[in-house]
Amino acid sequence: MSSVWSSTSRPALRRIATLVARAVMPSAVFTAVAQELARCLGVNHSALVRYEADGAAIVLASHDEPGSVKKMSVGRRFSFQGESVAAMIFRTSRAARIHRHDETAGPDAKYLTELGLHSGAGSPIVVSGRLWGAAVVGSSRPEPLSPDTAARVGDFADLVATAIANADARTELTASRARIVAADDAARRRFERDLHDGAQQRLVSLGLEVRTAEALLPPGLNALREQLSHIVMGLTGVSDDLREISRGLHPAILSRGGLGPALNTLGRRSAVPVELNIAIDRRLPESVEVAAYYVVAEALTNAAKHAHASKVNVSAEADDAHLRLSIRDDGIGGADSHKGSGLIGLIDRVEALGGQLRISSLVGSGTSLLVVVPFEGS
Repeated sequence: MSSVWSSTSRPALRRIATLVARAVMPSAVFTAVAQELARCLGVNHSALVRYEADGAAIVLASHDEPGSVKKMSVGRRFSFQGESVAAMIFRTSRAARIHRHDETAGPDAKYLTELGLHSGAGSPIVVSGRLWGAAVVGSSRPEPLSPDTAARVGDFADLVATAIANADARTELTASRARIVAADDAARRRFERDLHDGAQQRLVSLGLEVRTAEALLPPGLNALREQLSHIVMGLTGVSDDLREISRGLHPAILSRGGLGPALNTLGRRSAVPVELNIAIDRRLPESVEVAAYYVVAEALTNAAKHAHASKVNVSAEADDAHLRLSIRDDGIGGADSHKGSGLIGLIDRVEALGGQLRISSLVGSGTSLLVVVPFEGS
């Protein structure tokens, strides 16, 4: 990297690197890179293209200095018929230059000439060892671009590659979380069904058999009658315990009636008084309903066990694309998702669906959870 390049463009590279570090959307990085490339290299035009499976390229971001050349439209496809910088990079996976578009054959070169661009240069964008696309610049001046232009473009291309790789990693992490949560929920449903259809039904059947045996006892066997009655009470207690365990695994009310009735049930069972404001009049995707149920259930448990709250306010609403939950208690505050309160599991569950869970819990000021979960129309 030349000293001139370092002194004039280091701030621009730092601005792009900051965007990458902040994990902003790749599309925002593409736009910023196109702008910074044109400004730093003093060229009329810059663009980022992505190579498609059919061997063409599509423009993802473009910047043209006002009044200097015609604007290249985002979304335009280049078919690589003839020579162009993007086509040369696609074939060689290496930086490329073209001195005169008007002396180059093919419709792509003709289009670039019509835009007012005389010369061009570019560098490949390589993501995880795979040629992903290219960063290219063009000039309307009659003289060719300097020999080091492609290398200078390469510094920005490397940052674009990092942004894409980071976004891919985040996408894969989210997908992995979603798979884990879905598998966990499926296992919970199977376990709940097995308990209900197996152990619970067997306990009910045994209780009825013991009651029948108790009714058939001849008079005078009071001690045995009391023992059988005690066994029936024990079986009933075990069945009730299993029902509570089953409800915690996957609430049947959620499957039958949806989120609204399920949250109302949670409110009635809560050890802390709950004020509910539920503005949901339809079924939501199952994964969203399950996530919301467990968020509210955990929040109510924490309000009673840890926050020593006297009241909890729960509101839920849904539009065509998002579920929003707000849970606030008047407890002691100080909740920390990293101290085993169960909140970290809720954060994972919500983020696995592409949502956000924000916690506010100042000591002495209670705890608030704000949850937003996106979904496609069900």
